[in-house]
Amino acid sequence: MAGSILCPGSSTLRNVPNLVDIKRMSQILLALGVKLRRDGDVIEIDATNINPKEAPYDVVSQLRASFFVIGPLLTRLGIARVPLPGGCAIGARPVDLHVRGLQAMGANVSIEDGIVRANLIGNKQRLQGTKIYLDYPSVGATETILMAATLAEGETKIENAAQEPEIVDLANFCNQMGAKISGAGTNTITIQGVKELKSIDYNVIPDRIEAGTFLVAGAITNSEITLTSVIPEHLAPVIAKLEEIGCQVIAEDDEGKIFGGNLQSKRLRIIPGELRGTDIETLPYPGFPTDMQAQFTALLSISKGNSVISETVFENRLQHVAELQRMGTNIRVKGNHAIVQGVSFISGAPVMATDLRASAALVLAGLAARGKTTVHGLHHLDRGYENLEEKLRGLGARLERVVI
Repeated sequence: MAGSILCPGSSTLRNVPNLVDIKRMSQILLALGVKLRRDGDVIEIDATNINPKEAPYDVVSQLRASFFVIGPLLTRLGIARVPLPGGCAIGARPVDLHVRGLQAMGANVSIEDGIVRANLIGNKQRLQGTKIYLDYPSVGATETILMAATLAEGETKIENAAQEPEIVDLANFCNQMGAKISGAGTNTITIQGVKELKSIDYNVIPDRIEAGTFLVAGAITNSEITLTSVIPEHLAPVIAKLEEIGCQVIAEDDEGKIFGGNLQSKRLRIIPGELRGTDIETLPYPGFPTDMQAQFTALLSISKGNSVISETVFENRLQHVAELQRMGTNIRVKGNHAIVQGVSFISGAPVMATDLRASAALVLAGLAARGKTTVHGLHHLDRGYENLEEKLRGLGARLERVVI
């Protein structure tokens, strides 16, 4: 959505979920003068006329991704004013890598009174291509610099870039608009700047974390589940760990024919088995995703034997452990490690979601628990899952959303 404002025209995005975060991003774009029209999972974004007006803080403070507008605004208009994004419950997520990347491309960037102000230096009409090395393969910084570089003068090279599928998707989106980006999905991305981008109609990739959450739902409830419109390659580390603990995950085409290797947007079928413990360490892609750590913590809590989960990406991403303990799990936290001793069963209890993925993990634990579980804090869940309860009910789960 932020990338759409690179183009002085109207672009269409398809396969867009109905999430709170999408609504917040829409509010930010509207505040910048962008016209939006939504029909089901399709959003039409007309960024013909945009202004460098400051994005509204009350929305930015609730959505870190809103900071992504700084790169497109700066490279297209030569000026941007964006409030610093709010804090995040899972840990510090500074924007210094974003800022340093823009400065390396010739921008004057200052932070005053909580506002990041960026503009081109001197009489320069465009950002200048350069080589940028990221101290950490940050997804956000990679995306900000990539978007800014599409309209820069000359070549920009991002080294130690993030390699997540979402980076590849953004690069494909920009390339369809006329950008010249190569190397997305590797640790070095090269962008040849162009003068203007054009309107396009684009299908967004399926959400690998939602798909992974449903695979865990099948495993934790001993249920065979088939997911459609999945890209198995994006779930390779998740599938590997599910198979390691005793499940089968089979890739099929639309007729149910089993395939080896990778498929594009096909079906995945999980066949649960007797669950056993394993060790997990979260890492940047292609390592095990931090966004699946909480769901696997719930799953391993009822898997036979011992497991050690090491969270290396965010420092505060084990807060769900205390809530899982209320359900009878045997988990100890030591630093950034969770030591899990599997129990034969867990029991329903009232629990509080602490962040987006923790909320999903508590729902999964509730599905597997004996008795009733009440999950509070669903505003976290609605940021990243569309109609989760309705989808789970369609699979036979007994759950409902209640207003307390």
